[in-house]
Amino acid sequence: MNTALPMRPISLIGAPADVGAGVRGASLGPEALRVAGLVQALRRQGLRVEDRGDLVGPVNPMHPAHAGCRHLQQVHVWTRLVADAVQASLAWGQVPVLLGGDHSLAMGSIAAVARHCAGQGKRLQVVWLDAHADCNTPATSPTGNLHGMPLACLLGQGPDVLTGPAPVLHPDQVWLMGLRSTDPGEELFLQSMHIRTVRLHGGADDGGQVVDALAHWLAGLDGDTHVHLSLDLDVLDPLLAPGVSTPAAGGLNAAQAMACMRLLGQDGRVGSVDLVELNPARDVRHQTARLAVALLTHLLAPAGQNTQSRAEVISR
Repeated sequence: MNTALPMRPISLIGAPADVGAGVRGASLGPEALRVAGLVQALRRQGLRVEDRGDLVGPVNPMHPAHAGCRHLQQVHVWTRLVADAVQASLAWGQVPVLLGGDHSLAMGSIAAVARHCAGQGKRLQVVWLDAHADCNTPATSPTGNLHGMPLACLLGQGPDVLTGPAPVLHPDQVWLMGLRSTDPGEELFLQSMHIRTVRLHGGADDGGQVVDALAHWLAGLDGDTHVHLSLDLDVLDPLLAPGVSTPAAGGLNAAQAMACMRLLGQDGRVGSVDLVELNPARDVRHQTARLAVALLTHLLAPAGQNTQSRAEVISR
């Protein structure tokens, strides 16, 4: 396809939550993206952007894990808040862009997108760009942090309050790309579920393989497919993007990440987005927030539209 993604208005939904994470700070992510000029950058591309502000939910109590989970009740509340906001945005004909916040929020956004796709007769596919598999369960997680469990929960494995009566996703709906840090239980989960993965092993060409795999995959989709992008900023090299809660050595460089965003945006089937795990408390001179703005601009810009280079955004 070659239809620009943002023919519909873009709805920015802030979710300032870090209840699923092991450290504080991701709750500051939505405002950091605004300070870095997200709304202005998108509007300079001629896009219609509605910033719906921030959802209001429980703060992080920093409690220890109970029954293999930390802050299960608080994460559940945030999941419901996000699901309602994303579902409303889709019903209004908008492209919801969830500004996180930690990655447990994706349970809410993707659940809403799945319901919307079922009602519209569309096939849902999820591109999960992440250094981590996010496939732990309460039985396998070494920490109990729920931002390490959202993909498992969406696939039906996790606390009942987060999984519901039936899985939100099936394994053949998921592409997990940029993976380079997994726990033993997650490896078993990925194998048992036959999740499609593109891993980074530290080689110079690893990131290029992610771009190539994404292009090949997009070419095989039909016009009735809704693509949801769940972008965890720790998929990037932490030397480039230090402002994340759980950095992992290696990762995509700026050119590779921008190439992925251009592929997805110009393809035209991305109809919803998560941008999560920006932790301004760990950032250096706002460089991760500015890079995140550049990534979203490349993703959402109309096909053929010129966008700012990474260097322009970071040095601004």
